[in-house]
Amino acid sequence: MPRDIDRLQREIAELFSDLWQVPRYAGIRRYFRPAVDVYRRDTELRIVVELPGVAPESVELVAGARQLVLAGERERPKTPGSYEQMEIEYGRFERTVSLPADVDANAAGAEYEHGILTIVLPLAQKPPAENPVPIQLRAR
Repeated sequence: MPRDIDRLQREIAELFSDLWQVPRYAGIRRYFRPAVDVYRRDTELRIVVELPGVAPESVELVAGARQLVLAGERERPKTPGSYEQMEIEYGRFERTVSLPADVDANAAGAEYEHGILTIVLPLAQKPPAENPVPIQLRAR
């Protein structure tokens, strides 16, 4: 029961985060929030994250009980002169992704190529451990 309440609290927080965002075309959002897709294959979940311009070494991934936390930073490049228009979002980010099934975080893997991060989480054969597990990111 506490696990369900924690998950519900995370989902509500994510919903409010989404509701209060200014639409992308307004150009006044104040933080970078990468887009995430989650899909299931026969024996695994795959999470695909758009992270163009993010250095792979700045990305942190931790899988826990039915959730994945990804964090990092997309730094604004130093440019000579002054900006006349600013639409690209930069800064720290953290996303908590609710997973639809138990996963084996110890067997997880992640690859980063051309600004796309793909995380593979094998489905758990037995109930997973409660301790969060860091996932090593491999850049290509």
